[in-house]
Amino acid sequence: MFRFRATLRKPVGILLLCAGLIVVAGLLMNRDAEEFTLQTAIGQTNETFQKSDDFQYLARANQAFINLVAQTRPSVVQIKTKTKRNNVWSSQRRRMSPEEEDFFRHFFERNPPRDYEEDAEGIGSGVIVSDDGYILTNNHVIEGTDEVKVILANGREYNAELVGRDAAGTGVSGADLALLKIEAEGLQALPFGDSDALKVGEWVIAIGTPLNFSQTVTRGIVSAKGRSGFSSIQYGNFIQTDAPINRGNSGGALINIRGELVGINTLIATGGFTTGNIGIGFAVPSKMAQQVLPQLIKHGKVERGWLGITMKTVDADLAEKLNFDTPRGALVSGVSKDSPADKAGIQRSDVIVEFAGEVIRDADHLIHAVGATEVGKSVEVKVLREANEEKRLTVKLGKRTEEVIAKLNAQVQGAGDAHKRLKEGEKELDELQAFAGLRVQNLTPASAERYGYSPDEKGVIVTWVASGSDAEEKGIKPGVLIQEMEYETIKDLDTYLKIARQVQANNEKRVLLYVKSPNRQGAGYITLNLNPSDR
Repeated sequence: MFRFRATLRKPVGILLLCAGLIVVAGLLMNRDAEEFTLQTAIGQTNETFQKSDDFQYLARANQAFINLVAQTRPSVVQIKTKTKRNNVWSSQRRRMSPEEEDFFRHFFERNPPRDYEEDAEGIGSGVIVSDDGYILTNNHVIEGTDEVKVILANGREYNAELVGRDAAGTGVSGADLALLKIEAEGLQALPFGDSDALKVGEWVIAIGTPLNFSQTVTRGIVSAKGRSGFSSIQYGNFIQTDAPINRGNSGGALINIRGELVGINTLIATGGFTTGNIGIGFAVPSKMAQQVLPQLIKHGKVERGWLGITMKTVDADLAEKLNFDTPRGALVSGVSKDSPADKAGIQRSDVIVEFAGEVIRDADHLIHAVGATEVGKSVEVKVLREANEEKRLTVKLGKRTEEVIAKLNAQVQGAGDAHKRLKEGEKELDELQAFAGLRVQNLTPASAERYGYSPDEKGVIVTWVASGSDAEEKGIKPGVLIQEMEYETIKDLDTYLKIARQVQANNEKRVLLYVKSPNRQGAGYITLNLNPSDR
């Protein structure tokens, strides 16, 4: 027992002695050193980071944004409007589709009157584009108003005169821009930037008056370019951004990191019960604003070029048939008689791939390219015809008006009332063996009357569509009239069968048809898949 305890005490004593020596040594070594505390450690860490390259980079980037905002804010103004004895929103609402109504209703501040005698007031934004007082904004901010005031960043207030507008929602739909003028000199104008050069993912800032908070600055990125699909703003070609914008931002500036104006904030998307920003905003590109500005100053309105065609975007199926790497171009589905396109030799089924030296992405791109071109100007158009035959044609653009648009629509859809249909019990002619999931027959006077086609129409009429076929999925129904196959005109059933046999002999995967719907409901090209396994 005695030996066990002695053995146990010896190592414990050695350990205690070592510990004492370490403490003494520490005291001697740190006699002249500063006391070590948690605060000292944090301070040393922050100081180290502030001297690092990463911090210096962030500090420079932060200061760059501060400088950018200080440089550009004086060029963005607040716009106040007053409308006497009516509700502007109600008048605008009648001209909008439900989709656009949702966009506009939550984007610009316009307080309706509580009764008929009270004035309606509105809030929006604008951008100074010249040092002598020209201010660009959205037309919907000032449309229908009786009084417009502009408040500068320094608080000075001016009465504004409407110089011109490019209104949306009209027969010749514009870009929803308006130009104001105030009597002031020496203003700080915001220089225009190149909106075409913007890259998706690029930083941008938005400045405006959301919810009546003037000179509000937000930051985001370019989410997408070339957005369209708003029926009342055909020439929007919008820049999409996630920079937070809300009611009252309308007409304000979208600015790149160079301090240049690249867009006019115009719309936001809202979802569900949300009436504010959800990160989806749209701005009219600066390039379009620059194009319309001289016309607004000189004429007070905008005249746009007119080609005189109906068209559709080349889809993936047609792109493969044309041996394109990716879908591009616009397929001409109709040409107005005596239009600029008709006089230049553009034909139905042509694929327009270039306009004035610019490669055409899709139908919307061509609409904007033509609309941005001066009326009366002659430009070169590159088209692909039939078996990829390339042609270069020169077209002298006309003026886009409501009259020429109505004429084009009437010629494409056909004139006159639909003929009376025959009784439902009328017997169909013998059906033929299906091709591309369709059975067809000659267009007869009886079937023309039944489906509302003109007596002089040519082609074959669809009498049956295979269930589950590509034709069914793409909306082909009995009564549809097929007038072209593979760019060749179909006069009758014999022509149809001849071309169909050629397509089968060539082992084509897809076939291009030009079809008309019954009762003047529309016409255009459609590509059908001939191999069900490839769909």
